[in-house]
Amino acid sequence: MDQYAAFAEVALAGATDNVVPARLQMGVSLGWHIIFSCFGVAFPAIVVFTEWRAHVRGNADLRNLARTWSKAMGVLFAAGAVSGTLLSFEMGILWPGLIERYGEVVGFPFVLEGFAFFIEAIFVGIYLFGWDRMSPRAHMLSALPMIVSGVAGAFFVIAANGWMNNPTGFSVDATGRVVDADPVGAMFGPSTWAQFTHMLIAAYMVTGFTVASVFAVAMLRGRRDRYHRSGLLIPLTAAAIATPFQFGVGDWIANVVAENQPVKLAAMEGHFETGTAVPLSLGGLYVDDELRWALEVPWGLSLLVTHDPNGEVVGLDSVPAEQRPPVNAVHLAYNAMVGIASALVLVALWLGWSWWRRRRIPRSDWFLRAVAVSGVAAVVAMEAGWLTTEIGRQPYIVYGLLRTADAVSPAPGLFLGFYAVVVIYVLLTVLTVVVLRRLAGSHDTPAPQEGSPERQEVFR
Repeated sequence: MDQYAAFAEVALAGATDNVVPARLQMGVSLGWHIIFSCFGVAFPAIVVFTEWRAHVRGNADLRNLARTWSKAMGVLFAAGAVSGTLLSFEMGILWPGLIERYGEVVGFPFVLEGFAFFIEAIFVGIYLFGWDRMSPRAHMLSALPMIVSGVAGAFFVIAANGWMNNPTGFSVDATGRVVDADPVGAMFGPSTWAQFTHMLIAAYMVTGFTVASVFAVAMLRGRRDRYHRSGLLIPLTAAAIATPFQFGVGDWIANVVAENQPVKLAAMEGHFETGTAVPLSLGGLYVDDELRWALEVPWGLSLLVTHDPNGEVVGLDSVPAEQRPPVNAVHLAYNAMVGIASALVLVALWLGWSWWRRRRIPRSDWFLRAVAVSGVAAVVAMEAGWLTTEIGRQPYIVYGLLRTADAVSPAPGLFLGFYAVVVIYVLLTVLTVVVLRRLAGSHDTPAPQEGSPERQEVFR
């Protein structure tokens, strides 16, 4: 019986232990949902582009590809809708201190995100059931609200997260109460556009590399017909175009972090002592206020942050130890994101070089193996970037103003919620994978009497 008593004691832990289960539950939920959010943002545009090419070229393979992808898009949207609904409840249940104190400031983008979700859900349904029931032009036009609302929904969520990193749009009176709330101004704080652009490009990278990786595996198994070549080339091209831009945006967001959250940047680099001519550190572990075993690029960090090789960079020593995030977690996640993104650039350059020289996909099995791995790699890089952002903000839930421990729910039993969420997401993952595998194994093929569709000038 002792083990059951111990389990009950942990599962029904009180307020003093609630930060751990609350952060675990939020982390699992967000880490799962963000993958499906990427597909909700980028996949519709890729599907509609493929349908447009099918109509313009009269290509049956492209049309079947777009139709099969639209079904996969519907499955992924449904899974993402479930996880997004859970998250909306968790914000209020797990973090009442945040909502109570800052709800009037940060609540507005969540409301707008809800409207964007409803619009996207309606037009996903219209697009899915509109095949062969609408003219090609009407069918493709019905997809535009779906694409726009998907991007808008991502913007509103990122705006709320950007506000948590750089809170603006309100004042505090003498009693510490929030006054003069400006919800619209709060949405457009210093971090919003950099974070949103970073996430938008990440969505195309994750979606493009992941979908291409499925077709790379099929081609390695011998299915090298036009259907599979197109299934690899279209999403991989989208990802290959997006990936180099991510480095420029990464420099932009690093400068925003350096200006507004210097301690987070110091944790990302494992940089302890404030100083000048600071090197850029690659890898290594942070031990006893020192980054060991790292590869250093002289003057690199000063040059990137201040655009001056002798510029000053704030270190972790600028704040007491209790105000610093867990350095190794942030530093390793940041390095993983940058390292994997660099490898994905090589895949993009490989495709670009082959297309420039021969106007075709590289035929090497090594290229297909690299693409096959790129899907998982892109997801890992995106998760690592998200961990960098969220753990780097700790110990604050609202940077510099509200500590995470002061916002968490005091109610007992949060571990039970965490266990329930894990079970739900395991089931959702299994069901989603099973449905997608069956869909991949029975993609749309034209009936013999259908032949090839006629070319259509869709938007003339």
